[in-house]
Amino acid sequence: MNIGLIAHDAKKILMQNFCIAYQGTLCKHSIFATGTTGRLIEEVTNLNIHKYLAGHLGGAKQLGAQIENNEIDLVIFLRDPETQKSHEPTVHDVFRLCDIHNIPLATNVATAELLVRALERGDLDWRDLVRM
Repeated sequence: MNIGLIAHDAKKILMQNFCIAYQGTLCKHSIFATGTTGRLIEEVTNLNIHKYLAGHLGGAKQLGAQIENNEIDLVIFLRDPETQKSHEPTVHDVFRLCDIHNIPLATNVATAELLVRALERGDLDWRDLVRM
């Protein structure tokens, strides 16, 4: 499975900790992340991350293009709902594209954990059929 990871600045440490906790599962899949988030994850795990540009420099758009082309199976976007971002429309594009293309999306660590556990159990194997 191809997993997309994004984290706002206030959630980057939480994303690192999440990836440490689920490294055993995540290492079995292809991970794509915006630049800074990907680099920070690599610093604390042995995961191989395909890095886009930083989110505000176009990384979120790069992820969106992969979602549109049905190349991403799951997105974890740990966002900071307390702080307005200057690139907020791009963030909403990722949400919209996940909805359009029926891509499972987590925006907080509780839902991210549910999705990764579903991934471990094979509950998301239906995505293989969608990509054919």
